[in-house]
Amino acid sequence: MTLQDVLAKCDHTLLTQTATWDDIRAICDDGIRYQTASVCIPAAYVKQAKEYVGDKLAICTVIGFPNGYSTTATKVFECRDALENGADEIDTVINIGFLKSGRYDEILDELKALKAVCGDKILKVIIETCLLTDDEKIKMCELVTASGADYIKTSTGFSTAGATFDDVKLFAEHIGEGVRIKAAGGISSIADAEQFVALGADRLGTSRIVKIAKNENAPSGY
Repeated sequence: MTLQDVLAKCDHTLLTQTATWDDIRAICDDGIRYQTASVCIPAAYVKQAKEYVGDKLAICTVIGFPNGYSTTATKVFECRDALENGADEIDTVINIGFLKSGRYDEILDELKALKAVCGDKILKVIIETCLLTDDEKIKMCELVTASGADYIKTSTGFSTAGATFDDVKLFAEHIGEGVRIKAAGGISSIADAEQFVALGADRLGTSRIVKIAKNENAPSGY
């Protein structure tokens, strides 16, 4: 696998609270230059970013982020607003408390509602693996599959840990046909990125791979 193969699977990500338009514009420039799958940015910048990049780069944003406990109606509004502003892909966070309480039907209904809004746009479902048991992760593989969402995603990058090889392997063993995997949070080297892909990840949420490509020192963080 070449470096460009890895970059083509990266959602080049900047979701820090302090991100300015200059910061967002810079990662858009990098996304275009290094031909990443998308840039993943805060919803407040989606319209400006889409106007800036046009059709040169996919724009991904997050809703219900990072805690996931907004109401379904709020997430649906956020999703529709982001799409109207030009988002090509949506990453949403599940209600983790609902999962731990066994409120599976409510999670499924929410994901179906969000996918209905997305239509042919990509919906990725963040389950925050570091907070879950293996049984809960397996249950989410089932629910994401049943919902029609496009991806199951490991992490927000804002909790206690990010993606692990074991979690991606577990996903690959339990997701249904048509569901893809996004590993995110803490991917800090080309070797790690290649290993995630080998285990079944189709997307990588990271800021560090482009920094490596630019021969920059990657700071800690997402």
